[in-house]
Amino acid sequence: MVYRLNVFLVVLFCIQFVSAGVFVSDILLNLMGANRAPMSWKMREIVEITAALGLVLGALFGIFLLRKSVALSRRTQSQLRVASGAFHELLEDHFVQWALSPAERDVALFTIKGMSIQEISDLRNTSEGTIKAQLNAIYRKSGTTNRTALLGVFVDALFDQPLITS
Repeated sequence: MVYRLNVFLVVLFCIQFVSAGVFVSDILLNLMGANRAPMSWKMREIVEITAALGLVLGALFGIFLLRKSVALSRRTQSQLRVASGAFHELLEDHFVQWALSPAERDVALFTIKGMSIQEISDLRNTSEGTIKAQLNAIYRKSGTTNRTALLGVFVDALFDQPLITS
């Protein structure tokens, strides 16, 4: 589907480019005073009408594709919100299951977000030793041994969830 849409867009832009080229080349040739082979007025009108139709059709299809793109973007954003909510629920479920304290929940969340011990201690206004102790408690309660394993618990759980369908 995406491949066909891309091909369609390329064809559409080519039609518009050629159509615009007809008008631009006509203006440039007139400005430069270039002599060109005489064309009957009927043929000239047919060429110009065809070029104008190409531009109009390109604009109409452009509007159609823009609307389609906006609708797809909205659907994707909606699915992302659902997935984000699902991930938050997944975090909360695990935090409850592991019986993490509120402070440990914060530290676990910041750790999953990829923050360093220094960054977490600065954010929580505590010492790095406190954060390390809380991380050790989180690892023990979750049955993991490090950040990567902790994050892996959630990645594995996400892969066990059904995919979001529209």
